[in-house]
Amino acid sequence: MITDARALRPEYVPRDLHHRDGQIDHLSSVLAPSPLNRTEDICLFGPSGVGKTTIAKFVLGQLEREMLDLRWGYVNCMRDNSASAVLHEFAREVGIGSDLRREGTPRSVVIDRLRNRDEQFIAVLDEVTVLDEEILLALYEVPNVSLICITIKEDQWMTSLGQAAASRMHSAATVRLDKYSHTELVDILNARVTHGLVSSRVDDNAVEYIADIAAGNARDGIALLRRAAAHVEENEMREMTTEVVDAISDDAQREVTQRKIRTLGTHQRLLFRIVRQAGEIDVGTLHARYEAQIDSPKSRTTRRRYLRSLKQYELIADEGNGRGKSYRSLA
Repeated sequence: MITDARALRPEYVPRDLHHRDGQIDHLSSVLAPSPLNRTEDICLFGPSGVGKTTIAKFVLGQLEREMLDLRWGYVNCMRDNSASAVLHEFAREVGIGSDLRREGTPRSVVIDRLRNRDEQFIAVLDEVTVLDEEILLALYEVPNVSLICITIKEDQWMTSLGQAAASRMHSAATVRLDKYSHTELVDILNARVTHGLVSSRVDDNAVEYIADIAAGNARDGIALLRRAAAHVEENEMREMTTEVVDAISDDAQREVTQRKIRTLGTHQRLLFRIVRQAGEIDVGTLHARYEAQIDSPKSRTTRRRYLRSLKQYELIADEGNGRGKSYRSLA
């Protein structure tokens, strides 16, 4: 059934991206540096599962093959969200930080290494809303480093930034992605089937059904396809059908949720665990329990950013405002 498992993995970047030609052309033109200027910064916005991360990696992969002096690195800020963690991961990704310790290395060491190189560096900062803006400003000031900032809520992120960071990000190029239509998502799923499965063993109705359930979210659709293929193979079934999709849909959703939880950093995971254990909890009690369970608590401002990110990840929901706000678990 499965001929190439890579095509079913969430981090897989396909050889061709369907229904994103305009955005690919725009990104390519913005990212190609001129002889006199550094590559422009970019903000990528759109709901979950519309291919924000995939399109950034796809275009950068193309440019990397064309340009000798381009290096890029991807950082998932949900996992690496302190300034030192972001810099360390980015340095490791672009090949200049293998000798640096994650803890204890001054930020200036990484910044100086970047600044003193002849290459052009591009930092892909995914889920950027959880970052303290000081790291954005620090990287922005390095002449040969450009940023691709990825997040869901454009207005929410921009209004959370201070004046200096907001001014810089407002001047960045902007790419907005919408949810895929049903037909577009079917095309994307069929491409994964072609590259990763025995096509003759996948009922066309099953792909249509997966697209219906996923409702424009390619990440969820691919998770359903992956889980259904595994179910067919493990149970030595002849074909992937709508009945198979029904049988695995709950497991696929749990898999998506667990992947989200695994990407959380220490403090986000603790906040989520407190909400999850309580089921529903008021904001005051949440902060009190968080402070009681961790040695070096983050500031209230940082915690609010983390809670917003958990909401965007659809792991929690909130209700009310100010001291009357409460949170409840969705996972």
